[in-house]
Amino acid sequence: MPQNVLGVIGGSGFYQMKGLDKVELMELETPFGRPSDPFYQGRIGDIEVVFLSRHGRGHRILPSEINFRANVFGMKQLGVTHLVSVSTAGSLKEEIHPGELVVPNQFIDRTFKRPETFFGDGLVVHVSLADPVCANLAKDLVAATSASGAKVHDGGTYLCMEGPQFSTRAESNLYRSWGASVISMSAMQEARLAREAEMCYAALVLVTDYDCWHESVAAVDIGEILRVMNLNVDKAQSAVSALAHTLGNRPRSCSCQDALKNTIITDGTAIPQRLIDDLRPLVGKYL
Repeated sequence: MPQNVLGVIGGSGFYQMKGLDKVELMELETPFGRPSDPFYQGRIGDIEVVFLSRHGRGHRILPSEINFRANVFGMKQLGVTHLVSVSTAGSLKEEIHPGELVVPNQFIDRTFKRPETFFGDGLVVHVSLADPVCANLAKDLVAATSASGAKVHDGGTYLCMEGPQFSTRAESNLYRSWGASVISMSAMQEARLAREAEMCYAALVLVTDYDCWHESVAAVDIGEILRVMNLNVDKAQSAVSALAHTLGNRPRSCSCQDALKNTIITDGTAIPQRLIDDLRPLVGKYL
């Protein structure tokens, strides 16, 4: 039976994965360049866990500068089957308070500078992203977060903006009118690429503020964001650790593991061999 491997991409404030045993530092090269940072590979209970700091040590990489493809491809190279991305966000709903957590089940993409696929250059692939989050993994993540004592909202829509500036008030109110729940700058590309990599994917969002729409907020205050973020990080660490114990080596029963099946449109004889070799971790079982 294939073993599960849990990948964790940590965002602002979540720069390391506590509780990892037998840790190895893995420096990887990918067909898409170098990832944000070295990967930390270890174990929590019975499951292997791989951690990556999205913004790099010292938080030196802007959201628009993140090499999302290298990050997720590196996770695939290391055998990751389940990927959780942790990020901070502003709340777009009154009932989602700073200090609480959200496990969204939908996304709206408002980015425009970022590569969004592993494919192209002679290989055309169209995967479904109707439901970008693995329902099974999200359910487990909600339960693990709740068990850690945190207030967690099950479901909601994550609006991914380009940044690095925060929203104008007009934008913030527009996104609220669309029904978005939280706003942040990073998880959308990870959701897209995880689907193409046939990983189960879920996001854990640490709510730090009310963006700028709320009448109690003069503007987004980075000092207040950092204060609430630091309070939330321990909750997120505990939730991810509990998730690792829950997953163990339970068989995958979702369709994520076959997301590329029947999605490769290009005739196999027309695909450059170099491309097949580069992308073998993704397409090897189909080509």
